[in-house]
Amino acid sequence: MSMADSAVRRNASPALSAKALRSSATFWFVTAVCGQFIFALYILGFYGRSVARGDYEAWNEVLTHGFVAGDTPGNLALAAHLLLAFVITVGGPLQLVPKIRTRAASVHRWVGRAYVVTALTLSIGGLYLVWARSGLPGWSMPNAIAISINALLIIVCGIIAWRHALAGRINLHRRWALRLFMVVSGVWFLRVGVMLWVLLFGPAGLGQDLHGPVGIALSFGQYIVPLGVLELYLRVQARPNPFWRHAVAALIVVLTLGMSAGIARATLFMWLPHI
Repeated sequence: MSMADSAVRRNASPALSAKALRSSATFWFVTAVCGQFIFALYILGFYGRSVARGDYEAWNEVLTHGFVAGDTPGNLALAAHLLLAFVITVGGPLQLVPKIRTRAASVHRWVGRAYVVTALTLSIGGLYLVWARSGLPGWSMPNAIAISINALLIIVCGIIAWRHALAGRINLHRRWALRLFMVVSGVWFLRVGVMLWVLLFGPAGLGQDLHGPVGIALSFGQYIVPLGVLELYLRVQARPNPFWRHAVAALIVVLTLGMSAGIARATLFMWLPHI
């Protein structure tokens, strides 16, 4: 092999690994967006239809602490929480589309502000629903702690992402916006993770209302795993090491395939029957 050929191979290797990393991220993003839009249709179809019929007790079919007779503040808080969940599930992925960021920057900024405000409101409402409204019957303490950490992470990531945007630190803003998207999607990741576990191993370890060891692990994993993989992606993206880029790209592809299976099962057995 000539020196020229060796130079071409050395230059092509980082470029090929960068392409593999981008392709794996695109594969994950498209899969996640499809799954989240199905989830948004479920929220609109099930909860929206029950509100239109005035059948609020139908919420109890899928929620441990749904409609509670006589608890007007709690019921209103839950209704607002579900409405905002629909808005943020639809709006969040749109913020990550590069063409929208570059060709409609003003739209991206205003939607971003609304996204952060909605995320903060959801987090505060979620903390209320877990600790103040339910008094923890039906919740295990580890599950409640896991949900509370998720809410606090949303608040922290949202505030930091906003501050970097205001200061014009776009690269840092992008990183924290991605982290915010991951933790905001925690509830969705949990549902998909549970369905993937059931598909592979059945209900073993999940326990009633996810009180079992696997259920608790999934409750914490709903944000630990996505954030961990995102950090790996960001690190290898910034460092042109072909081996680690290919390794992380392969990891993302494997996880995306698993996520696809979880989405398919959740769609067939959890969401479509209620749409």
